[in-house]
Amino acid sequence: MPTPSMEDYLERIYLLIEEKGYARVSDIAEGLEVHPSSVTKMIQKLDKDEYLVYEKYRGLILTSKGKKIGKRLVDRHQLLEEFLRLIGVEESHIYKDVEGIEHHLSWDSITRIESLVEFFNGDPKRLEELKALQIEGTSEG
Repeated sequence: MPTPSMEDYLERIYLLIEEKGYARVSDIAEGLEVHPSSVTKMIQKLDKDEYLVYEKYRGLILTSKGKKIGKRLVDRHQLLEEFLRLIGVEESHIYKDVEGIEHHLSWDSITRIESLVEFFNGDPKRLEELKALQIEGTSEG
C-alpha cells in the first residue's frame, strides 16, 4: 500500500491524466505545491513500485495498478467532500478538511461513510430531515 505522500502524488497524477491526457512534472509540482526535484524523486519511487512507468524526458503513464489506486483515491476524496457537505460543513473548509483527514481513515471507515451518504441521498425526505436538524442545531448554539 502506498504511503500518504505517494497517495497524494497518485491522486494528482490520475486527475491530471483524466483532465489533460498527460501529467508533466511541472503540473504535478504546481498542484502539490512542491519542487520539481521532489516530484522527480517520487516519480522514480512510484516507477520502482510499479504504480507508473517513467521515461526521463518522455513523460509517464500509470500502470493498471496505478490507475486503479489513483481512481480509488480520487473517489475517496470526492466522497469525503460530499459527506462534509451533507453534514453541513462550511464550503470554505471542505477541501482543507478532506486533505487533513483522508489519509487517516481506514478503508472500512470510508466504506461506512459511503453507505451513510448513499442512505441520505437515497431519499430526499431523509436529506430534508438532516438539514432541518442542522438548522435547529445551529440556532440553539
